[in-house]
Amino acid sequence: MPPYDLYEVIERTGVMYPQTKGIQHRLMTVSGSGKVAAQPNVVNIQLGVVTEGQSLTQVQEENARVMERVIGSIVNLGVPRESIQTVDYSILPQYNYDSGTQVFQGYQVNHMISVTSDDIRLAGEIIDTAVQNGANQVVGVQFSIKQSEMLYQQALSIALRDAYMKARSMAQTMGLTLDPAPVKVLERMPGGAFPLARGEAFATVTPIEPGQLEIEAFVEVQFQFYAS
Repeated sequence: MPPYDLYEVIERTGVMYPQTKGIQHRLMTVSGSGKVAAQPNVVNIQLGVVTEGQSLTQVQEENARVMERVIGSIVNLGVPRESIQTVDYSILPQYNYDSGTQVFQGYQVNHMISVTSDDIRLAGEIIDTAVQNGANQVVGVQFSIKQSEMLYQQALSIALRDAYMKARSMAQTMGLTLDPAPVKVLERMPGGAFPLARGEAFATVTPIEPGQLEIEAFVEVQFQFYAS
């Protein structure tokens, strides 16, 4: 004997669905993903000056002098000074070991800066100019997109359509009727923008290739289904 004693017929979006009384409707959970690729329009470069010596005062002064020259050269390229920010400054004593004995060697001063530019064509030139003026550390080049939130919304829309198409396909395969209105939608946060493809190098300076960035969105969606 079925676990209900009465069928109700409910009209939804022009389709008749049988609904059982006294039991919970069956659900299917599907995942969806969406991707949007775009050219990056912001570059961030982290570089710095490392100096070493016996006298801490002299090492600090030398580091400051070289770093000011590096920053000035980058500003002369058209990068606003407010787009240049110190991200790390450290002073480390240096030691060697001689026959198991720790021997003081001097100090190391490390000053790292972050340079952000809306002109990604400057990436290679920024690095070359900084190095020519005394920078001896380049630790990262990262590209991003200003309007990433708008692109993420596009990817999210694609992910929702992907989830619905999967649910509809499964329902059709199993001879079920799918309620197109989702019961629950969960947004799964992606890691952000990811490199997608290599771009064109700039031949006159250090070749920095921005390529494209891929923005991804992920969702988990629950739909009700009924026996057809």
